[in-house]
Amino acid sequence: MNHFLKTLRQIFLKGLFTFLPIAVTIYIIYAGIVIMESMLGTTIQRFFPSLYVPGIGLLLTIVFIFLLGLLLNNILTASFFGNIERQLMKVPFIKAIYSPLKDVMNLFSHNGSKEMKSVVLVDVGDIKMLGLVTRDDFSDIQVNGHLNDRVAVFVPLSYGLGGYTMLVSRSKITEIDMPAEKAMSLAITGWVKVAHKHDGESR
Repeated sequence: MNHFLKTLRQIFLKGLFTFLPIAVTIYIIYAGIVIMESMLGTTIQRFFPSLYVPGIGLLLTIVFIFLLGLLLNNILTASFFGNIERQLMKVPFIKAIYSPLKDVMNLFSHNGSKEMKSVVLVDVGDIKMLGLVTRDDFSDIQVNGHLNDRVAVFVPLSYGLGGYTMLVSRSKITEIDMPAEKAMSLAITGWVKVAHKHDGESR
């Protein structure tokens, strides 16, 4: 009886661990679609009901984002938006919200991935922590030379979003040959090794 219940539990957990990533992915995509549809779709439905068809808000939002990106490729319009951004950053409350959000977006953008200069192991006593070097030059920050021999290392947290930044001595880090995406995946999953029976590979 115990063996039967154990088998049922293993089968259920196998199904659960397969279902959850799929369900969460679908939910995030669905939530994103709903948000984009509501951004312009609700406005059109209220003021131009005869023009509204389901999905038009999503389509117009995508077109708007594309056009915005197109405009930002132009030096003049990029400079114009840059001036607006600098004015917004002068407002304390807006700066407190906007600046961290933009930093996070830049982190996941193509240009942001270049900011991740290398994957390193950080020596913390007898402990080694996996991190990504995000800055190795502090010349633009007025800290009276206190960070001359330091690098900023982002250490992601396991099983969750976020992490923390360490300003460590260069002698305390060891660069390793690993893509940033792989390092993030290992850190977030707690370095759990998952066997892939279909191809004989393991992670």
